[in-house]
Amino acid sequence: METFTYYPGCTLRTKAKDLDTYARSSAEALDIKLEEPADWQCCGGAYTTAKDEIATKLSAVRTLNAAKVLDRPLITVCSACHNVIKQTNYDISNDEDMAAKVNNYLKLDQPYAGETTVYHYLEMLRDVVGFDNLKAKVVNPFKGKKIAAYYGCLLLRPSKALAMDDPENPSIMEDFIRAIGGTPVIYSQRNECCGGYITMEDKAQAQKRSAAVMDSAADQGADMVITACPLCLYNLKKNSGSELPVYYFTELLAEALGVKEASNE
Repeated sequence: METFTYYPGCTLRTKAKDLDTYARSSAEALDIKLEEPADWQCCGGAYTTAKDEIATKLSAVRTLNAAKVLDRPLITVCSACHNVIKQTNYDISNDEDMAAKVNNYLKLDQPYAGETTVYHYLEMLRDVVGFDNLKAKVVNPFKGKKIAAYYGCLLLRPSKALAMDDPENPSIMEDFIRAIGGTPVIYSQRNECCGGYITMEDKAQAQKRSAAVMDSAADQGADMVITACPLCLYNLKKNSGSELPVYYFTELLAEALGVKEASNE
């Protein structure tokens, strides 16, 4: 059994409990152990690109360092948390001035310099478990189901820092869909923004963007949409006006592995 330091993030404790619960039950079925770092804090939810803005990056560095101390990779599942932590790790690794300022502030036993490997849960399925091995463990395949993967804007960009997949023509979620027995739907809006971040400021524009995503998936014959982002799921379900169902990818994973009944919906 391989052990990861697991950062769930705040939203998975409140509005996105299913994303977390299904991730945990599925990991156990795949012989992956997830252990939270002690006293983790909110990652901030959005990455501050200003190089001299250190305070907003400290909680992410503490989490990264906690994984380093245990000599484990760090895994995240929320798109926003992953974006913040991965960008922080990238900048710490490539900007000596920023790293010095962070370490001077935190006063760690050993300076942190980006040593921790960061995985998104999907990357763990692809690179650690392997999609072929995942397919072999599926007991309830989604045969005949046309599933549209929604990446959104946080999972793939900035591509140099996140390095998960091709930001313009990604395949990791489509390969996941194939592994659980479904048929992936390719549609034009799958890696475009849903407008989630402007829901409070400009609801009309958020509705327009989320409707464009859902209409694009529906036009290509999708039976459902899956995502890794709590904000995207909320926006696509509440603001798009579409009746097409939206799920976390971990829920389909748990169902495919036969462990969904162990989750608290």
